[in-house]
Amino acid sequence: MIARQMPVSPWRVVGVQAGVGLALALAMVLLSSPMAWVGSFLYGTAAVVLPSALMAWGISKPRAGRPAGSGLASFMVWEAVKVGLSVVMLLLAPLILQPLSWPALLAGLVVCLKCYWAALLWRGSKKN
Repeated sequence: MIARQMPVSPWRVVGVQAGVGLALALAMVLLSSPMAWVGSFLYGTAAVVLPSALMAWGISKPRAGRPAGSGLASFMVWEAVKVGLSVVMLLLAPLILQPLSWPALLAGLVVCLKCYWAALLWRGSKKN
C-alpha cells in the first residue's frame, strides 16, 4: 500500500513564515542587534508573509459554481498578485524604513521564502 502525502495548507505555510520571522527578530533583539537591523529584518519578513497571506486567502475562497479548470487560473492570478505586492513592498522599503539595512531586509526575505521547504518537510502522510 502506497501512502499518499497530505497537501500542505497555505495558512500553515504563512504561519510558519510569520513564526520564524518573529522568532529570529526576537533573537536579534536579545542579541542586542541595532534596531535598524531588526526593523529591516521584520520588513523583509512582512514582504513575504503579507503577500503570502493574501494569496492564501484568495485561493482558499469557496469555488461553488465555478468551472473545474478555474482553479489553476485562480492560482496563477493570485501568485502574480503575491509577487507584485512583494515587489512593490521592496520598492517602497527605502521610503518607509529610515535607516534601512538592505542585508537585514534581504535576510528576512530569504529566511521566510525558505520556509516553504520546511513546510513540505513537515507535512504528514495519509494513512489508509
